[in-house]
Amino acid sequence: MKSRASRPEDLVDQPGGGGLPGRLGDELRAELIAFRRDLHMHPELGNQEFRTTAAIKDRLERAGLKPRVLDVGTGLVCDVGEWDGVTPMLALRADIDALPIPDTKVDVPYRSTVPDRAHACGHDVHTTTVLGAGLVLAALDRQGLLPNAVRLVFQPAEEVMPGGALSAIESGVLEGVGRIIAVHCDPKVDVGRIGLRIGPITSACDRLEVSLDGPGGHTARPHLTTDLVTAAARVAVDVPALLSRRVDARSGLVLTWGRLHTGHAPNVVPQHAELSGTVRCLALEAWRDAADLVHAAVDEVAGMHRAKTVINYVRGVPPVVNDAESVGLLDAAMTERRGSYAIEDTEQSLGGEDFSWYLEQVPGAMARLGVRPPGDTRGLDLHRGNFDVDEEAITVGVELFTAAALLAGGS
Repeated sequence: MKSRASRPEDLVDQPGGGGLPGRLGDELRAELIAFRRDLHMHPELGNQEFRTTAAIKDRLERAGLKPRVLDVGTGLVCDVGEWDGVTPMLALRADIDALPIPDTKVDVPYRSTVPDRAHACGHDVHTTTVLGAGLVLAALDRQGLLPNAVRLVFQPAEEVMPGGALSAIESGVLEGVGRIIAVHCDPKVDVGRIGLRIGPITSACDRLEVSLDGPGGHTARPHLTTDLVTAAARVAVDVPALLSRRVDARSGLVLTWGRLHTGHAPNVVPQHAELSGTVRCLALEAWRDAADLVHAAVDEVAGMHRAKTVINYVRGVPPVVNDAESVGLLDAAMTERRGSYAIEDTEQSLGGEDFSWYLEQVPGAMARLGVRPPGDTRGLDLHRGNFDVDEEAITVGVELFTAAALLAGGS
């Protein structure tokens, strides 16, 4: 990823700062760090985030706000300021769930206290930044400095395919919303910076499960039965190759198998085989056709070997496609807070993110939030048990969100 400023003097020439209110005081900064650490110590999986929901709700209510728990029982929605019923609101979205992996950090006091559970994707940071932005915006609203109501969305179950965003939308979180923005922690971006991209910034991700069946038989006479091991092997090799010739290569549609199982004895042709994997796709239009293409390719290859197929294609999430105007809003907000040198161009990721479901309904954008400590060489990555962040990223995220809310006004 390239910084937009390449010369050291640019860091001095473009100091940022601006005149917008909404910067964090020391007391709130310390409170938010403590809040994030508490979440980190008590991670909860998707649709089980009851303690997390209660903690967010309590803090918002103490600020005089009126959060509403979502219909599924976890997650919340909360408006800051009085919506006039006409002017579209800006929504700030956070995901609140953790991952089913152990926390392997040993040198921090906020290590997870729950076995095999960890905030290894930064959702605790996402949650804290939206909470902090809500508290700052509420204070500005009391001073008459908030130009339009802002909606806070604390969404459960982002890690549960096809994503808790769908249930949040069903709960009405987008009613009255004209634009939605979010951040996602990026351990490859230095703290104090964000990464922006117009257009697709993540990939679509679906799950595929294939069962193959035949009568079975003796390996001495494979010509009298369905050679299911060969059939499974051909499906594993030929279906991805076939797909690469049936979609535009620029769409980035890739089927990768993660599991293949069949057979129990060396001299027995098995009756059953199973394959499972993921289908990832960079282009939204190609993703919409992916299920039909995969079904046809599997049936075609398996049919050549007389294997019967049962296909379970589980729709995941479409790509997150950033709207240009929303990216411009985030760019302007970060420039106001930190200067344009603090913005990087970021690449499209093959990871999936259910923020994409909101963007099927309203325009919006997701930014990469830098969380790498200065000079850090550990090479930390998401979804690993040792994942951690530089907590200065919380301040950056809060001030980015508050600046965006102030700049958005009634747009």
